[in-house]
Amino acid sequence: MVAGVGIDMIEVDRMAGKIEKGSGFLELVFSAKEIAYCESKADKYQHYAARFAAKEAFFKALGTGWLNGTAFNEIEVSNNADGKPELTPIGQTAELLKEWGSLKISVSLTHLKAIASAVVIIEK
Repeated sequence: MVAGVGIDMIEVDRMAGKIEKGSGFLELVFSAKEIAYCESKADKYQHYAARFAAKEAFFKALGTGWLNGTAFNEIEVSNNADGKPELTPIGQTAELLKEWGSLKISVSLTHLKAIASAVVIIEK
């Protein structure tokens, strides 16, 4: 049963600006695995922006917004062996979300030169 749907969109230049400030934003928002993936790409800011949008869409799909005790860098977006994106809560955030029960999380990412977007569906 679908428990929630979230969507988010962000301008790639806005994400690039936040990252380029070098104020710790990158590590606050992205996991080490996400940073390594995005840094390996020619258009890395598009990939960062899509992942940021997925994190925002995830919290919207929960229906609560950002939860106290959760961390953006513990909502990890990766790709499976076929290249399909997956969203996985990790660390303390995963522990906190256990009380929600078993969740199936689907995520879709898209990005153009200027805009990135993501949709998240949570099923219980």
